[in-house]
Amino acid sequence: MDLAFLHPLYEHPGPWASVYVDTSRHTEGTPHERELTAQAMSRELAAQGADEATCRAVRSAIEDLRHSSEPHGRALFARAGEVVLDPPLVHPPRGGDWAEWAPLPRVAPLLELAGEDPVCVVAYVDRKGADFELRSALGREDAGSVTGRQWPVHRTTSSLDWSERHFQLRVENTWEHNAAEIADALAVCQEETKADLLILVGDDRERRSVHERLPKRLHDLVVEAPHGSGSRLLDEDVERARAEHVGRQAEAELERFRAARTPDDEGRAGAVEGVPALVEAAREHRIDELLVRVDGPDAHREVWIGEDPDQLAVRRTDLKILGEQHSWPARADDALIRSAVATDAPALSVSEREVPVGGLGALLRWK
Repeated sequence: MDLAFLHPLYEHPGPWASVYVDTSRHTEGTPHERELTAQAMSRELAAQGADEATCRAVRSAIEDLRHSSEPHGRALFARAGEVVLDPPLVHPPRGGDWAEWAPLPRVAPLLELAGEDPVCVVAYVDRKGADFELRSALGREDAGSVTGRQWPVHRTTSSLDWSERHFQLRVENTWEHNAAEIADALAVCQEETKADLLILVGDDRERRSVHERLPKRLHDLVVEAPHGSGSRLLDEDVERARAEHVGRQAEAELERFRAARTPDDEGRAGAVEGVPALVEAAREHRIDELLVRVDGPDAHREVWIGEDPDQLAVRRTDLKILGEQHSWPARADDALIRSAVATDAPALSVSEREVPVGGLGALLRWK
């Protein structure tokens, strides 16, 4: 997950209000329920010590959701009377609505709730062209179309004389031309939409012809759906393809992590796990990708942070030794994510129970 969108949260000091709101349930009483949620979250923040202006800003932002039809939820991050960031969620928050007031924004849940959202382009392919459809967790929209040569596209079935063989060759040439046109247009569509996944729908030969003509850089992003031409993928088909893509990507990164834990010829490991090693890597700006299991035991382990992202330590006295005069306790996962954002490192939500040990790990960069 690219963490660049979190930068605004680290341009100002805390403390921060972090609120996760479930908008997946819609009834006739939804507007009234949103108002009750707004009041409850405001009271919860106030009970934890949040200032009145920030509680009021959060309450107003949640009340503004009373007519929202967002399918999953929204996170709100506020300080000093202002909601600084309010990303939509692609999954409802665990356990429903909740709020927290803390020195750092509570962003780790976003790796699960906002990060697993591969954008797809579904290409409905036939011999004459293709229609493109953009799909994400937030819905679908038209993404264009391409029209190839319209004639000839069908073979004859009679015995072949010379003229019929010539006609069949022209049909083959039309198919190949149209497949190339579709592949070119699909590559452009992917580049414009930054799609993470391409789903080809159509007859076997047509899908395969387009797949083979796509640039090699896109081959790993392609899934072929076993539906006949003219059909439209159901939402559950797309969700299954998206979930499988996320799983493959996560497993590939975990394999990289497992392999990188073994030291090289110079005795340097390319990956670490456990809070002390991660804190040291973060201070030295060596985290290349952060791996987080949100429910891992190390995720909520307390560390100490200073004003800057690389000012963090396992013990408060360690920060004083480093010259930091001001320090606050924080969750390890949120502190490490702040450091990752500062060095433009991505983060990955993992579900593997044993790797990384404790639920926190990182692939390293070496200068």
